[in-house]
Amino acid sequence: MTEVIIIDRGLELYEKTHQAMKDQLALLKGGKRTELWCVQHLPVFTQGQAGKAKHVLNPGDIPVIQSDRGGEVTYHGPGQVILYTLIPMKHFTLNVRALVSLLENIVIGLLESYGISSLAHADAPGVYVGNRKIASLGLRIRHGVSYHGVALNVSMDLEPFSRINPCGYEGLEVTQLSDYISTVAIDHVFDQLSRRLKQQLLDLASHRMASQNQQNILDH
Repeated sequence: MTEVIIIDRGLELYEKTHQAMKDQLALLKGGKRTELWCVQHLPVFTQGQAGKAKHVLNPGDIPVIQSDRGGEVTYHGPGQVILYTLIPMKHFTLNVRALVSLLENIVIGLLESYGISSLAHADAPGVYVGNRKIASLGLRIRHGVSYHGVALNVSMDLEPFSRINPCGYEGLEVTQLSDYISTVAIDHVFDQLSRRLKQQLLDLASHRMASQNQQNILDH
């Protein structure tokens, strides 16, 4: 069974994490190991492959960096929980749509544990509290391994989101966990989010193995 490892990388530059992910993909394509990286970034706007310059309104002193993930422009900064998902897809019988749904549901379940009702929108990936976005997703698959992942706003300065059209949507409002919870420990959010995803992946791997064993029995 594929091993699922949680790695806390702390606070680091986006470029460093991005390059480290790309360097790691070839090592993970064999499917022996899955890595979930918990990261916070220094302030940065990242522009996805579908990104249009018109959605970057007034970046000011915050750098804008081109990324190879899917999607449009978003903001990352301290106080935002980012879970990068380096997952060999076929070993969990996952496709991109299934992984997006899995990540959305993990966040929805986590927010529900805080008493916050949220939902996903089929036409705009991410998680929303009412009409305000609280978590963004962006993915890419290479060598059969997913990378990038999900960013959950926990306790951060939301002002930079006003300098862009978040995810390409003019006037889209954003929110964060601390808007609903008086005290929130970001380390606890990291722990809960990563552990919930790890358990879901282990369950998928177990189910895949059981199905293969059943098929082997039938073949004999």
